[in-house]
Amino acid sequence: MSPQVVRIASVAGPRGPIHVAATARGIVAIDILTPAAELRASLERRLGPIEPDGGDPAAAAQAGAQLDRGVAALQAFLAGAGDPFADIPLDLADRPSWDRAVLGAVREIPRGSTASYGSIAIAIGRRGAARAVGGAVGRNPISLAIPCHRVIAGDGSLGGYGGGWWGSRELRLGLKRELLEREGVRVLGGSTKGLSAADPGR
Repeated sequence: MSPQVVRIASVAGPRGPIHVAATARGIVAIDILTPAAELRASLERRLGPIEPDGGDPAAAAQAGAQLDRGVAALQAFLAGAGDPFADIPLDLADRPSWDRAVLGAVREIPRGSTASYGSIAIAIGRRGAARAVGGAVGRNPISLAIPCHRVIAGDGSLGGYGGGWWGSRELRLGLKRELLEREGVRVLGGSTKGLSAADPGR
């Protein structure tokens, strides 16, 4: 298997570097708490051998252009822009169909709003599959662009965040709380307040 061209960059974030990776098809990863070496290892587990510095010139140019768009969108997101990732191509080609369905629904949650795992299950026609939705959300490889921080438990508590990311559960939930509060969602203790709509998945 020939290495797949992947371009990687880092953007300064509130808790350290945020890593962005792109293929010729679109953004393939955004990781907040993952060290750069682990990001590359994760990409190789997903995609097979990768080529971050060379490769086919046409694919390299396309991946570079996708990366530039992704970095610009991330910087706008950190600056408080409304929905800078809306038109950014994402590359989820390696993800199973279930994950793609769940993450597609998560991507539709607007800034300043939340949805429960149960309501996401209903949105994709799988009422009662909240636990399986949680698994797919936890495997989200493109955080922020696919805003899994906006997915909460049916009782209004934060639920989980970050899947296998580095750091303690408390650190990851603290980050989730910060992201929600930046978007105007009130978080009191471990629960969210002022949700945008009634949630039928509770």
